[in-house]
Amino acid sequence: MSRFRDRTEDFKDSVRKAAVSNGYSESKVASTMASFIIHKPKERSPFARAAFKTLESIKELDQFMMKHRKDYVDMHRTTEHEKDSIEQEITAFIKACKDQIDILKNTIRNEESNSKGWLGLSADNFNADTIAHKHGVVLILSEKLHSVSAQFDQLRATRFQDIINRALPRRKPKRVAKEANPVNVTLANPEAIEPDEIQAQPRRVQQQQQLLDDETQALQVELSNLLDGARQTETKMVEMSALNHLMATHVLQQAQQIEFLYDQAVEATKNVELGNKELSQAIKHNSSSRTFLLLFFFVLTFSVLFLDWYS
Repeated sequence: MSRFRDRTEDFKDSVRKAAVSNGYSESKVASTMASFIIHKPKERSPFARAAFKTLESIKELDQFMMKHRKDYVDMHRTTEHEKDSIEQEITAFIKACKDQIDILKNTIRNEESNSKGWLGLSADNFNADTIAHKHGVVLILSEKLHSVSAQFDQLRATRFQDIINRALPRRKPKRVAKEANPVNVTLANPEAIEPDEIQAQPRRVQQQQQLLDDETQALQVELSNLLDGARQTETKMVEMSALNHLMATHVLQQAQQIEFLYDQAVEATKNVELGNKELSQAIKHNSSSRTFLLLFFFVLTFSVLFLDWYS
């Protein structure tokens, strides 16, 4: 026969009777009994709400990049103005996520400063574990944001490489058209040309030469404009790449600092646990020594009384 018996139904009957005796209505009694089955979700702390909000923002940023990836990279899908607007929106998104992570870091610092007790030591073991957990949350968010920023850097590098490739001048092969040159025809067969055609040939040569000069000048102007645009684009790309690299470096440094702080928090938690164990052992030794002293004084008093009585 089992030594234990389930008393859950008895407990529910007792609760129902107590609710009815206190004047609860049937609906209120039903909601009270349902609370034993369906527990209400715990309310999240402000830090947890802010962390989940930051995580959702990073996920939305990733989805936005995946949605507009082809529009940003492909040169024929959108214009340069639309690509610049996409880049500005993504940059603003990354900055907003970084600001949210900085707010979480400041919250952790304030909590650490408030949780320190006498002589700068941690006053509560549970609070130290919570701070270590929060450091881990901020580290995960920083790594996710850095991953998304790295993907955006790759897309931007691809776009600027396409712009540079388009801006470079393309060399065209020289066409040799001997049949179209009237000078060659004249030298080859001078007897077959009439005097009127001989007088008209210099005018045709001058007109063709003028057309070639105009086309050459137009091509030079177009190529110079393309070269200037390519140089400006390259300069902007270098500056943006430098800024992005600086931002990525700062994010990595912050992630390393957070990881270092997390390790220190874990080590401090272990030290606090060891200190608590040593304090408990010291309390035990103190109680045992107190008992020994009481017993010693009792035996000594009894011995003195016995010797006095015996004498």
